[in-house]
Amino acid sequence: MYIIKIGGNVLDNPVRLQRFLIDFAQLPGPKILVHGGGKIASTIGLQLGIEPQYVEGRRLTDAETLKLVTMVYAGLINKNVVAQLQALGCNAIGMTGADANAIPATKRPVKTIDYGFVGDVAGPETINAAAIHALVQAGLTPVFAPLTHDGQGGLLNTNADTIASVLATALAPHFAVKLVYCFEKKGVLADADNDDSVIAHIDLDRYSALKTEGVVKDGMIPKLDNAFAALQNGVSAVLIGEAEALPSLATGSGFTGTTISLKHG
Repeated sequence: MYIIKIGGNVLDNPVRLQRFLIDFAQLPGPKILVHGGGKIASTIGLQLGIEPQYVEGRRLTDAETLKLVTMVYAGLINKNVVAQLQALGCNAIGMTGADANAIPATKRPVKTIDYGFVGDVAGPETINAAAIHALVQAGLTPVFAPLTHDGQGGLLNTNADTIASVLATALAPHFAVKLVYCFEKKGVLADADNDDSVIAHIDLDRYSALKTEGVVKDGMIPKLDNAFAALQNGVSAVLIGEAEALPSLATGSGFTGTTISLKHG
C-alpha cells in the first residue's frame, strides 16, 4: 500500500496538483492520499478577516479558525481533489478522522502554549484500521483531510504529516506500507537555499547530528519525527521528495529524494 502525503505548496498550484494527481491515480494497488492545505486556509481566512496565528511554525486554532479549516480542508480542498481523481478513473472517497471513526484524537493540553482546537493522535492502536481496510478492499481510495475528532462531537485540526504516519503504522499489519511525503522541495536539503543539496539518506544517528548542526529545523523536524516513528512501528519504507517525482518515489527506481531508515545502509 502507498500512503502519500501532499503539502499545501502543491495544492495551491493547479498545474502541479493536476500533474501530481495524474501520477497518483496511476499508482498500482491500494493507496491513500493525505493532504494539508494551510496556505489556502490562510489566504481564505484573511479574506474573511481571520488572521492566521502561529507559534514555532504550528497554527493556533481558535473557534473561528476551526470553522475556517473545516470548510477549507474538508470542503474546498478535499472535494476538489476527490472530483479530480474521479475524472482520472480513481474511485476516491473524501474523509476526515471523524468519518467511520477513522482517527480519534484528544485536544492538545494547555502547557506553555494554548494551541486551541488542535488534536493529538494517541497512536496507531486508536485508528479504525478495519474500516479503512474495508474501504480499500471495496476498491475505494481514501483521501484524508487533516481533521480528527474528539469523540464528543468536536472536530480537531491535526498535523497532516502525523495523520499520514499513524495511518501507515495502523495499516502496516495488513499491508506492506510505503509512506511517501511529497512537497515542493526535492528532498531534505543540506542548504535551504540550494534546491539541489538533497541529503540522499538519513538514519537516526545522522538525524540527531543534523538537528544539532541546525541543518534540520522548523517544520522538517516533525516530518522526520513522524517518518522515524512509522519505521519503528512496522512501515516498510519512508521517502521524502518533490511531488513531480512521485512515480520514482513510489517505485524507488531513479529516486533522487531522501530515503529515511533506522540504521545506516
